[in-house]
Amino acid sequence: MLYFIPTPIGNLEDISLRSLKLLESAKTIFCEDTRVTKKLLNLLHERNGINPKEQNFISLHSHNEKEILEKLSIDIFNEDVVYVSDAGMPCVSDPGCMLVAYAQKNDIPYEVLPGANAALLAYASSGFCQNQFLFYGFLPHKGSNRQQALHEVLYNGYVTVVYEAPHRIMKLIEQICNIDDKRELFLVKEATKMYHKHFKGSAKDILELLKIQNIKGEWVVVINSDKKELGVITVDDILALDIPKKQASKLIAKITGKTPKQCYQELL
Repeated sequence: MLYFIPTPIGNLEDISLRSLKLLESAKTIFCEDTRVTKKLLNLLHERNGINPKEQNFISLHSHNEKEILEKLSIDIFNEDVVYVSDAGMPCVSDPGCMLVAYAQKNDIPYEVLPGANAALLAYASSGFCQNQFLFYGFLPHKGSNRQQALHEVLYNGYVTVVYEAPHRIMKLIEQICNIDDKRELFLVKEATKMYHKHFKGSAKDILELLKIQNIKGEWVVVINSDKKELGVITVDDILALDIPKKQASKLIAKITGKTPKQCYQELL
């Protein structure tokens, strides 16, 4: 049996009793980084008294997943096997998805345990009361890809959650300010850890707050929704105009990539 176990994102007390039992009994532990996982198990031994027997640790991360799985014997899953990423929920901006697919392909029974997740924690803490939200993970680091992704994040119509590293958090808020400095944000720094902090306000106000804060640590940014980018024309805007269908089809073609003929046929 294969178990995917979420590990604490800061506070060790967030580990579940079931997770402790499985981490203690598993014969094989796949992990993103063996050093991080062994350190975690030592801490859990000190604080929770788990006493794992001899275990086989196998490093499985985004750079070697395919290679490891191609060589893996299915017989290893005849005993309890666990997978853990360095912190939080496997497969959510963390490795593990290819191992899930491997289990499905080879009819290996598996289960993902519930547990710590920074995106859900931040969304639940934000006070942005929508029943739907989007999770984007980390945005591209630079260039036009980052700018395009940022516009998608700001104008998709849903509360949106992104992760950001400490050395890019100021840049992210500055970029949001350049697009919409009044956009309401909720930020979580070092979730569940000793120096956990959160901030809520307009992008402009948050930027000023961060200038006087220690910004070291991992960040989660929750962006309140807006359905329409200022200055951007949508198909609905064109349809609302009192103009002939041929003119409307030409305009719609420019923003959709379709031919004017296709758009005209759709309007008929």
